[in-house]
Amino acid sequence: MKKLWTEQYRPKTLTGYVFRDEKQKAQVEGWITSGSIPHLLFSGAPGTGKTTLAKILFNELEIDQYDILEINASRENSIDTIRDKITNFVQTMPFGDIKVVLLDEADYISPNGQAALRGVMEEYHTTARFVLTCNYPNRVIPALHSRCQGFHIERLDKTEFTVRVGQILADEKIEFDVETIDTYVKATYPDLRKCINMVQMNSQTGKLVTPDTADSGTQDYKLEMVQLFKAGKISDARRMLCTQARPEEMEDIYRWMYDNIELFAKDEEGQDKAVLIIKQGLVDHSFVADPEINLSATLIKLGRLAA
Repeated sequence: MKKLWTEQYRPKTLTGYVFRDEKQKAQVEGWITSGSIPHLLFSGAPGTGKTTLAKILFNELEIDQYDILEINASRENSIDTIRDKITNFVQTMPFGDIKVVLLDEADYISPNGQAALRGVMEEYHTTARFVLTCNYPNRVIPALHSRCQGFHIERLDKTEFTVRVGQILADEKIEFDVETIDTYVKATYPDLRKCINMVQMNSQTGKLVTPDTADSGTQDYKLEMVQLFKAGKISDARRMLCTQARPEEMEDIYRWMYDNIELFAKDEEGQDKAVLIIKQGLVDHSFVADPEINLSATLIKLGRLAA
């Protein structure tokens, strides 16, 4: 069976991981040298390497696989998970020096679950460490923040993001062109994991195909939307975005527009105006009764710049 590229090309050692901050790199190297880690809270956008860094730490510290418990908190987020699964795991003696609990997407744990987790972290701090990852650190209660060392992981530069995807395609001997990769990057940035998954799904014939020739089951509305923006079909792109975007995605959509500001204006003056329009739209989003109407109004203003 063909491997998932996201796992095949996931860095396994510290040398293969790209840090955006040298101070953070030195900090991680210090933990490895000392042979121990504190409770950690990794925050950052999806697909930026939070879980990868956690697994690299476990690998570099040579933690026994039986001393590692991984939980996806977006699926297991109740207080029962904390009381039963996690407590039962950490209260037994480790095979090595410590046990570690990796809680992916900890911002999805219920408030009661987070409160219970605080007590478990305190009680078993001598034999267990907790590594929490989250997209939205403001959703993690202050009591957990105070017990963890915060570690915010910045997104890759868009150029490096594109190079990473292109390198994987080259290693896999997949035929591609720059314009097609650009469409995938614009649709998924800064989520490298999502981009890698999508290009793998759309290169089964040995060539990376454009979204409109890919199997419909592997398409993402943002791919088609990017192509519409590129073609200057602003009204069609706006209509697609407003009908496809889910309410919980709205804040991410504004950030996506900012990351792809060149779709709305080519020159520096136009991009400055576009930034102000997007920023105002994001501010208004928090106060309006109908976020979809606000999004549509923002896109209309951006469309006038691109016209």
